[in-house]
Amino acid sequence: MSPLSLPEWLARLESLHPVEIDMGLGRVQAVAERLQLLRPAPLVFTVTGTNGKGSTCAGLDSLLRQSGLRSGCYTSPHLLRYNERITLQGEPVGDQDLCQAFQAIEDSRGDISLTYFEFGTLAALWLFRRAGLDAVVLEVGLGGRLDAVNVVDATIAVVTSIGLDHQEYLGDTRESVGFEKAGIMRAGRPVVTGETDLPQTFVDEVARRGATLLQRDAHFGWSDTDDQCWSFHGLSPEGQPRKLTRMPSVRLPRDNLVLAVQAFWAAGLDLSDTLIAQALREAFVPGRLERRSISWRGQPRRLCLDVGHNPHAAAYLASYLRARPDTRQAVFGLLGDKDLAGVVDPLCGLFESWAVASLSTPRSRSAEELAVHLIARGERVEAHDSVAAALIDVLDNSPSSTEIVIFGSFFCVSEAILWLSAQVQELTDG
Repeated sequence: MSPLSLPEWLARLESLHPVEIDMGLGRVQAVAERLQLLRPAPLVFTVTGTNGKGSTCAGLDSLLRQSGLRSGCYTSPHLLRYNERITLQGEPVGDQDLCQAFQAIEDSRGDISLTYFEFGTLAALWLFRRAGLDAVVLEVGLGGRLDAVNVVDATIAVVTSIGLDHQEYLGDTRESVGFEKAGIMRAGRPVVTGETDLPQTFVDEVARRGATLLQRDAHFGWSDTDDQCWSFHGLSPEGQPRKLTRMPSVRLPRDNLVLAVQAFWAAGLDLSDTLIAQALREAFVPGRLERRSISWRGQPRRLCLDVGHNPHAAAYLASYLRARPDTRQAVFGLLGDKDLAGVVDPLCGLFESWAVASLSTPRSRSAEELAVHLIARGERVEAHDSVAAALIDVLDNSPSSTEIVIFGSFFCVSEAILWLSAQVQELTDG
């Protein structure tokens, strides 16, 4: 039998396990032990949180590479290609490497059934170990305590934020969510968190495990300066106060980037102020407050793409847009399991109109449902069968000076990028 291609492997992974999400570490632990994957690199950062994981991982990975360390980064989901989930030295792994990793997992799992995410996590660990890296950054897929990533002991645990999401798995209170996310901590090791209002369950776990807590606003943080720059203060690798001043503008949320810097320092690593600023400026997450420019019917158009799909992300997008007064129209699609009111309400009043679309997945909310919700809040709305139709409508019926903000779901943003790439001659970073 000829080797499987990457698309064939991915289709196979989707059918191996009876359910998409099956919390627990037993299956992954058993296969990881067989393949000796529990220590993929000497230094491991594990990152969980309700929001901001991708930005924090990107900041950490950029800092590690800027310091001369060979690093790998594992995140999910992907925007356009599965390869985006696993990077080595900042570059997505190739199809052949992924296929080799999948085959190694397949050959070792025996009769152990693995979910799509578990299989991919083990493949990332296999590729990281084979590459002989100095450090890896692992993003938790869901929760923390029972997520597949947690089979690896974190040198530094990072918790970005604690809010309500995936309540069917993590519980419907911040106390239950906090307990699950605290599960990535390891005894006697640092845990760095951007959450300023920690649930008592999380605080109790810090004490029980004897972890060293570093919390935003208590131990580190950032502030604006008068000259349109910003400053950062935290604790150096030696535990002494350290301040970075006149930091240049960055494309990712500062709350998450300072979290990455403090985790970097907590691992005993450091760089000059100039190199830290450069690493943060270069940190990038596809589809996260990503600005692009296109040429449409001979006119330049400005786009802003954002994959934020929960209330916390929507509130940050709203604050980002308010700080940049402009005329905007929205292209919006959302999955059915997301908090529609929590995502939409912070953004009401910020757009001239909304073009809402059904997404090409059974999990999508219908355009009609989105339209009804927005009209009830006094917004101008047009409903469309697809993201492509929504984009055509907005591009053809708005002035060239109007910015188009495409957001609400990874599916929405990825569909927009794929369609635009096929239609326009220019799709560049803006």
